[in-house]
Amino acid sequence: MYMDNNWNPVQGEELAGFLEQINPIGNKYSVNPATTLVEWRPLPFYDQVALIRVKDPAWTPQNLFIYYLTDQGNLYWLNGTSPPIHDVNAKAPVKITDDNVLEYLRFFCFFVRGDEGPFLIAESMEDTYIPKQLDDKTRTVIEGVLRPASFEGKDENGNWLCDGVVYYSNAMFIANFSVQPSGMIEMLDDEPIAADLPVKVDAPVA
Repeated sequence: MYMDNNWNPVQGEELAGFLEQINPIGNKYSVNPATTLVEWRPLPFYDQVALIRVKDPAWTPQNLFIYYLTDQGNLYWLNGTSPPIHDVNAKAPVKITDDNVLEYLRFFCFFVRGDEGPFLIAESMEDTYIPKQLDDKTRTVIEGVLRPASFEGKDENGNWLCDGVVYYSNAMFIANFSVQPSGMIEMLDDEPIAADLPVKVDAPVA
């Protein structure tokens, strides 16, 4: 999954300075230069904004990653709500194209969450957040519905139209999305294709 490539380590003085700026995260998670791993990567739909991820083995749950967008030194914690992304989209600004719209869709749906977690754009069994411990029946169901997200062209208003399989809570559905140049995303339609799965996407960010 795109979330897992192109990461660059933050080290030394830069690491210490960054951790000082965020500690403690949300008054809940403490960080420490000796144990906390910090990495950053560029995002194709921003010119100067980077995505930062922070992880510490002392945190509970163990699979928690904290993510920030950084825009000219300003940090925006991606805490599962949409305002941080919309703030950055307006300021940066976001630059969506035919070539990066699917990457933006994956990013937005992962970080803007419902009560049950991310709206994971589910494309392949290799995706980081597709559950791996599956019984044969569940594996067959999930494998049978996964497919790459697709860009289907633009509507008359200049919005990008995309299709993808969404894994949310314990269900999967095919969704049609409209992505606006401002970075707003609207789900136009969704059709359930698998329900009552025994596993959910487990990818905490806050």
